[in-house]
Amino acid sequence: MVGFFNDFTNPPYLAGFLILVLIYGVFAIGLNVHWGYTGIFNFGVAGFFAVGAYTFAIMTKEPASGGYITYIGGFSMPYVVGLFAAGVACAILAFIIGIPTLRLREDYLAIASIGVAETLRRVFVNEMWLSNGTRGITGIPQPLHSLVSSEDYKYIYLGICAVILLLVFLAVERGIRSPWGRVLRAIREDEVTAQASGKNIFAFKMQAFMLGGFIMGIGGAMYASYVRAITPDTFVPMFGTFLIWVMLIVGGSGNNKGAILGALAVWLIWDRTGALVSDANDPRFFYVRNLLIGVIVVAVLLLRPKGLWGEEKRVSVFAGKEPERPKPKTLEEPAEAVAATMPAKEEAGESGVT
Repeated sequence: MVGFFNDFTNPPYLAGFLILVLIYGVFAIGLNVHWGYTGIFNFGVAGFFAVGAYTFAIMTKEPASGGYITYIGGFSMPYVVGLFAAGVACAILAFIIGIPTLRLREDYLAIASIGVAETLRRVFVNEMWLSNGTRGITGIPQPLHSLVSSEDYKYIYLGICAVILLLVFLAVERGIRSPWGRVLRAIREDEVTAQASGKNIFAFKMQAFMLGGFIMGIGGAMYASYVRAITPDTFVPMFGTFLIWVMLIVGGSGNNKGAILGALAVWLIWDRTGALVSDANDPRFFYVRNLLIGVIVVAVLLLRPKGLWGEEKRVSVFAGKEPERPKPKTLEEPAEAVAATMPAKEEAGESGVT
């Protein structure tokens, strides 16, 4: 078991490990907006992952230069522009997908989203003009890479990823704690009641679906810039969808801090499974990895159904406080208050009314 953590004493390895944890933390927060807060059963995360990564690569790389390298565009845009473009592309994709699917029941929505994700992957495989087919896109630019050597660059990119994750976390937390976020949670708990309260269920679901898609697009861009080479095989359901769902379930659905914790816990198992097998090329390596991930999911569902850091109970600041009641009048009332009633009684007596 000691060998499981040996590589963490190597700073470059630890930096690379944390970069991927932060990237998957962004994906987990995006999925949390869909499922954790709104109840949208999106099982096509890999589609947003792929669109974000390819959009970033096309926007930031230089134009393709003949030979077997072919892909659309190549606009040599800055990192921030590529990041934003990836998010917008995925938000548009979410809007297109959401029009026919968001009115479906949860299980049908999951099936439809899986189909969309796999369709997008096959498009990237077969359309050479768009993505260079199975060869993929290599040499994807990295921000500030010219400032330091390649060995030290991981530390810079680790800081960039930490800043992006922090901004995404704060933005989502602010939105979820607003009246808009309370409507999303009401839809998650009971759509019929929320609709009876006058809320446009489809509009709010679409907004949440687009926001989560935007965040996933940013995660895809961060991943593409880090690995610098993407192919359609990267975005298979196991790596691009199932793993992110496991992170959210293990960490705690409905809690962004739990989503990040889940990304750390699950990626630790995924990354370090090789330490439990003598040869990483041994076919048993993949079986052991999948077995461990499955065991973790089952253990969490049995022992902590809400995850390692489940959804926090939100209580109004007025809860538990007794309402202020008017104080009863005492027997010793001021003389002026008693005297104020006398003229009416005297007038009644003088008029002979009994």
